Amino acid sequence: MSCFKNIQPEILWRHFGDLCAISRPSGYEQAVCAHIKQFGERLRLKTIIDEVGNIIISKPATQGMENRKGIVMQGHVDMVPQKNADTVHDFTKDPIKAYIDGEWVTAKGTTLGADNGIGVAAAMAILESKDIAHGPLEVLFTIDEESGMTGAKGLRDNVLQGEILLNMDSEEEGTLCIGCAGGVDVVVKGGYLPVKANPAYKTYLLAIRGLKGGHSGIDIILQRANANKLMIRLLKALMPMGVELASLNGGSLRNAIPREAFATLTIADNYMDEIAGIIDAHLDIFRSEFADVEPDLSITLSVVNQKVATVMPSAEISRWLDALHVSPNGVYRMSLNVEGVVETSNNLAIIAIADGSIKIENMLRSLIDSAKEEHAEMIKGLYRLLDAEVELKGSYPGWRPNRSSEIMKTMIKTHKELFGSEPEVEVIHAGLECGLLGSTYPHWDMISFGPTIRCAHSPDEKVRISSVENFWKYLLATLKNAPQVSR
Repeated sequence: MSCFKNIQPEILWRHFGDLCAISRPSGYEQAVCAHIKQFGERLRLKTIIDEVGNIIISKPATQGMENRKGIVMQGHVDMVPQKNADTVHDFTKDPIKAYIDGEWVTAKGTTLGADNGIGVAAAMAILESKDIAHGPLEVLFTIDEESGMTGAKGLRDNVLQGEILLNMDSEEEGTLCIGCAGGVDVVVKGGYLPVKANPAYKTYLLAIRGLKGGHSGIDIILQRANANKLMIRLLKALMPMGVELASLNGGSLRNAIPREAFATLTIADNYMDEIAGIIDAHLDIFRSEFADVEPDLSITLSVVNQKVATVMPSAEISRWLDALHVSPNGVYRMSLNVEGVVETSNNLAIIAIADGSIKIENMLRSLIDSAKEEHAEMIKGLYRLLDAEVELKGSYPGWRPNRSSEIMKTMIKTHKELFGSEPEVEVIHAGLECGLLGSTYPHWDMISFGPTIRCAHSPDEKVRISSVENFWKYLLATLKNAPQVSR
């Protein structure tokens, strides 16, 4: 893409531009996988697609580097599809409109896909290069990381030969990640028998917009507002006014903090003044509670010309709003072992209520597998009181830190030589594929690093240009300094 022509490293940005031109939301990676497969074959490198769709490209060591331990570079090809409400964009076919904004690269009204497009582009640049020193190299391009990690889950234990994993899916320059949270989706399904809407009532759309949202793991500690939670509080306050609920929809992705929520209501004319007062009062309350983190929060109530035919019975509304009101959301407990890091959290990610159907999706994370399981049981128990069906899906393990890691020590030394300072070493609350990959290849020495990315999983996503250049230099030096095979 033309906007990347004048920034360095040129080879990496060129590949990232190619990725921006290819639609690649989770579950729709066919085009980007075909692009990477053709790329590997064009370079005459061994290129395979495994049975779940991951791509593995191997490159022999450069001359003089044959005695280094084999390295597996890894990144995921999919991206989170999030856009602003006023942005027209089809993630299954439209290219990302990236542009440079000062020291950042961002996109027009959508997620950028720097998560994990920069890592994928870096790996492709290494594979294409003819003058970069490295030992035996394999690149693992996984699919579907953002919506279920099915690529990492489906990887077989006999296809990769390397001993060191470089995961390039971290989002803070100068930081090495050596551990991460595990996670599980808690999916709630229920139903109700719709009743006829009052024909004398008018139909309205209640909308909460303008929240920052963000990554449900990394950003959960920032205490940003959850649009679903705010909507539930507001609806509970409106119900005594005889309001009828036809539908409720909030959030769109399990791993993104909900930025917007919408409720279709029917309301009697004689209650409109009181309802307007309740909405204004709650807007003031919400703005006060989240004054430092949600400056663009808005609540609107607008007339809908087409009347609804059916609504949710008032008794059912009361039961489900009460349950959603007390349902866990946000930070549950901080880690006792890693200072300043969230141990366990839950994201009340998606609510969809309409036409007799109820579906609620939670994404729960924890550094401790037993704590993850216990928190999931708490949520299950709550919704079972409503006779709802509750299913745990997509569970994946955390990644336990290895404080004696050889590649960690190598990269700390390399960073000091390159930049004059030691990197931060951290454990994060986000989910990385390292936990799953390490369970399949338990002998791997693993580390994760990357450039500075802000607001991942939201339309405000951006990557700092200078950090990409430093990430690239760090990657090259790490490959050059890779540990030797033990004799």
